[in-house]
Amino acid sequence: MLVPGSLLILVIFLVTSCGPSVSVTSWTNPKEKEKIGNVVIWGMFEKLEYQKPFEQCAVNYLNSKGFKAMESLKFLVPGTKYDLKNLEKKFDSLGVDGILVVTYKGTDKSESYVPPTTTVYPDYYYDYYNYYSWGYPVYGFGANVVTSGGYWATTSVVNLHANLYANSNNGLIWTAEIAITDPEYIDEVTTKVVSQIYSDWMKNGILKMALK
Repeated sequence: MLVPGSLLILVIFLVTSCGPSVSVTSWTNPKEKEKIGNVVIWGMFEKLEYQKPFEQCAVNYLNSKGFKAMESLKFLVPGTKYDLKNLEKKFDSLGVDGILVVTYKGTDKSESYVPPTTTVYPDYYYDYYNYYSWGYPVYGFGANVVTSGGYWATTSVVNLHANLYANSNNGLIWTAEIAITDPEYIDEVTTKVVSQIYSDWMKNGILKMALK
Protein backbone atom coordinates (compact mmCIF):
# COMPACT_ATOMS: atom_id res chain seq x y z
CA MET A 1 0.00 0.00 0.00
CA LEU A 2 1.34 3.42 -0.98
CA VAL A 3 0.97 5.79 1.94
CA PRO A 4 0.69 9.57 1.48
CA GLY A 5 4.22 10.23 2.69
CA SER A 6 5.64 7.77 0.20
CA LEU A 7 3.73 9.41 -2.63
CA LEU A 8 5.11 12.80 -1.67
CA ILE A 9 8.66 11.42 -1.62
CA LEU A 10 8.08 9.86 -5.04
CA VAL A 11 6.85 13.17 -6.47
CA ILE A 12 9.86 15.02 -5.07
CA PHE A 13 12.22 12.38 -6.51
CA LEU A 14 10.69 12.65 -9.97
CA VAL A 15 11.01 16.43 -9.91
CA THR A 16 14.60 16.53 -8.72
CA SER A 17 16.13 13.43 -10.31
CA CYS A 18 16.80 15.11 -13.65
CA GLY A 19 20.01 16.63 -12.29
CA PRO A 20 21.75 19.83 -13.39
CA SER A 21 21.24 21.31 -16.83
CA VAL A 22 24.25 22.13 -19.02
CA SER A 23 24.38 24.50 -21.98
CA VAL A 24 27.37 24.87 -24.31
CA THR A 25 27.73 27.82 -26.70
CA SER A 26 30.68 27.18 -29.00
CA TRP A 27 32.63 28.62 -31.92
CA THR A 28 34.96 26.72 -34.25
CA ASN A 29 37.86 28.59 -35.84
CA PRO A 30 37.49 28.22 -39.64
CA LYS A 31 41.18 29.03 -40.14
CA GLU A 32 42.34 25.99 -38.13
CA LYS A 33 42.21 22.67 -40.00
CA GLU A 34 43.91 20.50 -37.34
CA LYS A 35 42.07 17.29 -36.47
CA ILE A 36 42.27 16.00 -32.90
CA GLY A 37 42.72 12.37 -31.87
CA ASN A 38 44.78 12.63 -28.69
CA VAL A 39 44.05 15.41 -26.23
CA VAL A 40 45.22 16.62 -22.83
CA ILE A 41 42.44 17.64 -20.43
CA TRP A 42 43.67 20.59 -18.41
CA GLY A 43 41.29 21.87 -15.74
CA MET A 44 42.80 25.19 -14.65
CA PHE A 45 40.92 25.40 -11.36
CA GLU A 46 42.26 26.97 -8.19
CA LYS A 47 41.41 23.96 -6.05
CA LEU A 48 42.91 20.55 -6.68
CA GLU A 49 39.80 18.85 -5.27
CA TYR A 50 37.93 20.22 -8.31
CA GLN A 51 40.64 19.81 -10.91
CA LYS A 52 41.45 16.18 -10.20
CA PRO A 53 37.93 14.67 -10.41
CA PHE A 54 37.09 16.91 -13.38
CA GLU A 55 40.09 15.69 -15.36
CA GLN A 56 39.54 12.06 -14.35
CA CYS A 57 35.85 12.04 -15.32
CA ALA A 58 36.52 13.86 -18.59
CA VAL A 59 39.28 11.44 -19.56
CA ASN A 60 37.19 8.41 -18.63
CA TYR A 61 34.30 9.62 -20.77
CA LEU A 62 36.43 10.39 -23.83
CA ASN A 63 38.36 7.14 -23.55
CA SER A 64 35.07 5.25 -23.40
CA LYS A 65 34.32 6.72 -26.83
CA GLY A 66 37.57 5.41 -28.26
CA PHE A 67 39.11 8.88 -28.12
CA LYS A 68 42.58 9.20 -26.59
CA ALA A 69 42.70 11.58 -23.64
CA MET A 70 44.92 12.08 -20.60
CA GLU A 71 44.91 14.17 -17.45
CA SER A 72 47.28 17.13 -17.16
CA LEU A 73 47.91 16.10 -13.54
CA LYS A 74 49.65 12.96 -14.81
CA PHE A 75 52.64 15.03 -15.97
CA LEU A 76 52.16 18.62 -14.72
CA VAL A 77 52.81 19.47 -11.07
CA PRO A 78 50.00 21.55 -9.50
CA GLY A 79 51.06 25.10 -8.63
CA THR A 80 54.15 24.96 -10.87
CA LYS A 81 54.62 27.64 -13.53
CA TYR A 82 55.91 26.17 -16.80
CA ASP A 83 57.26 28.18 -19.70
CA LEU A 84 55.97 27.53 -23.21
CA LYS A 85 59.07 25.68 -24.33
CA ASN A 86 58.87 23.13 -21.50
CA LEU A 87 55.14 22.65 -22.04
CA GLU A 88 55.66 22.02 -25.75
CA LYS A 89 58.33 19.43 -24.97
CA LYS A 90 56.00 17.61 -22.60
CA PHE A 91 53.09 17.64 -25.05
CA ASP A 92 55.32 16.52 -27.93
CA SER A 93 56.80 13.67 -25.90
CA LEU A 94 53.26 12.43 -25.16
CA GLY A 95 52.24 12.57 -28.80
CA VAL A 96 49.18 14.74 -28.17
CA ASP A 97 47.71 16.85 -30.94
CA GLY A 98 45.30 18.91 -28.84
CA ILE A 99 45.06 20.61 -25.44
CA LEU A 100 41.64 21.31 -23.91
CA VAL A 101 41.91 24.05 -21.28
CA VAL A 102 38.88 24.58 -19.02
CA THR A 103 38.69 27.51 -16.59
CA TYR A 104 36.17 28.65 -13.98
CA LYS A 105 34.60 32.07 -14.72
CA GLY A 106 32.40 32.55 -11.68
CA THR A 107 28.95 31.68 -10.34
CA ASP A 108 25.74 33.64 -10.89
CA LYS A 109 22.96 33.33 -8.30
CA SER A 110 19.33 34.37 -8.54
CA GLU A 111 16.25 33.96 -6.35
CA SER A 112 12.70 33.16 -7.41
CA TYR A 113 9.53 32.62 -5.41
CA VAL A 114 7.79 29.28 -5.72
CA PRO A 115 4.09 29.89 -4.94
CA PRO A 116 2.25 27.32 -2.85
CA THR A 117 0.18 24.70 -4.63
CA THR A 118 -2.27 22.24 -3.14
CA THR A 119 -2.99 18.83 -4.62
CA VAL A 120 -5.81 16.61 -3.39
CA TYR A 121 -5.24 12.85 -3.58
CA PRO A 122 -8.43 10.85 -2.90
CA ASP A 123 -8.06 7.95 -0.49
CA TYR A 124 -8.59 5.40 -3.24
CA TYR A 125 -5.08 6.20 -4.52
CA TYR A 126 -3.57 4.43 -1.53
CA ASP A 127 -5.34 1.07 -1.76
CA TYR A 128 -5.53 -0.95 -4.97
CA TYR A 129 -8.97 -2.33 -4.06
CA ASN A 130 -10.33 1.13 -3.39
CA TYR A 131 -8.84 2.30 -6.67
CA TYR A 132 -10.46 -0.67 -8.41
CA SER A 133 -13.80 0.06 -6.72
CA TRP A 134 -13.66 3.77 -7.46
CA GLY A 135 -16.04 3.48 -10.39
CA TYR A 136 -18.86 2.19 -8.22
CA PRO A 137 -20.94 5.11 -6.90
CA VAL A 138 -21.94 3.23 -3.75
CA TYR A 139 -18.48 3.79 -2.32
CA GLY A 140 -17.44 7.07 -0.80
CA PHE A 141 -13.90 8.17 -0.06
CA GLY A 142 -12.04 10.83 1.83
CA ALA A 143 -9.07 12.77 0.54
CA ASN A 144 -5.47 13.58 1.45
CA VAL A 145 -4.15 17.08 0.83
CA VAL A 146 -0.52 17.72 -0.11
CA THR A 147 0.73 21.30 -0.18
CA SER A 148 4.05 22.27 -1.75
CA GLY A 149 5.80 25.51 -2.60
CA GLY A 150 5.49 28.79 -0.76
CA TYR A 151 9.23 29.42 -0.50
CA TRP A 152 12.12 31.25 -2.14
CA ALA A 153 14.42 29.12 -4.31
CA THR A 154 18.01 30.02 -5.16
CA THR A 155 19.37 29.07 -8.57
CA SER A 156 23.12 28.85 -9.08
CA VAL A 157 24.71 28.95 -12.52
CA VAL A 158 28.38 27.96 -12.69
CA ASN A 159 30.19 29.41 -15.71
CA LEU A 160 33.13 27.69 -17.36
CA HIS A 161 35.19 28.64 -20.40
CA ALA A 162 36.82 25.99 -22.60
CA ASN A 163 39.49 26.39 -25.30
CA LEU A 164 40.86 23.64 -27.54
CA TYR A 165 44.34 24.35 -28.90
CA ALA A 166 46.35 22.55 -31.57
CA ASN A 167 49.68 21.28 -30.27
CA SER A 168 51.31 21.71 -33.67
CA ASN A 169 51.08 25.52 -33.74
CA ASN A 170 49.31 26.52 -30.47
CA GLY A 171 46.40 27.78 -32.58
CA LEU A 172 42.87 28.03 -31.20
CA ILE A 173 40.67 25.37 -32.83
CA TRP A 174 37.49 25.64 -30.78
CA THR A 175 36.13 27.69 -27.89
CA ALA A 176 32.98 27.52 -25.77
CA GLU A 177 31.09 29.17 -22.94
CA ILE A 178 29.55 26.59 -20.61
CA ALA A 179 26.72 27.25 -18.14
CA ILE A 180 25.78 24.68 -15.50
CA THR A 181 22.57 25.21 -13.56
CA ASP A 182 22.46 23.98 -9.94
CA PRO A 183 25.43 21.57 -10.05
CA GLU A 184 25.75 19.10 -7.20
CA TYR A 185 28.10 16.21 -7.99
CA ILE A 186 31.24 17.01 -9.95
CA ASP A 187 31.37 13.62 -11.69
CA GLU A 188 27.78 13.97 -12.90
CA VAL A 189 28.38 17.54 -14.09
CA THR A 190 31.66 16.70 -15.80
CA THR A 191 30.12 13.80 -17.71
CA LYS A 192 27.32 16.05 -18.97
CA VAL A 193 29.74 18.82 -19.93
CA VAL A 194 32.21 16.56 -21.73
CA SER A 195 29.49 14.62 -23.52
CA GLN A 196 28.22 17.88 -25.02
CA ILE A 197 31.76 18.98 -25.90
CA TYR A 198 32.43 15.64 -27.59
CA SER A 199 29.18 15.85 -29.58
CA ASP A 200 30.03 19.41 -30.65
CA TRP A 201 33.50 18.32 -31.81
CA MET A 202 31.96 15.49 -33.80
CA LYS A 203 29.40 17.83 -35.37
CA ASN A 204 32.06 20.34 -36.39
CA GLY A 205 34.44 17.76 -37.84
CA ILE A 206 37.21 18.42 -35.35
CA LEU A 207 37.93 14.79 -34.44
CA LYS A 208 40.08 12.38 -36.37
CA MET A 209 38.12 9.46 -37.75
CA ALA A 210 40.19 6.79 -35.99
CA LEU A 211 37.37 6.33 -33.47
CA LYS A 212 35.40 3.21 -32.61
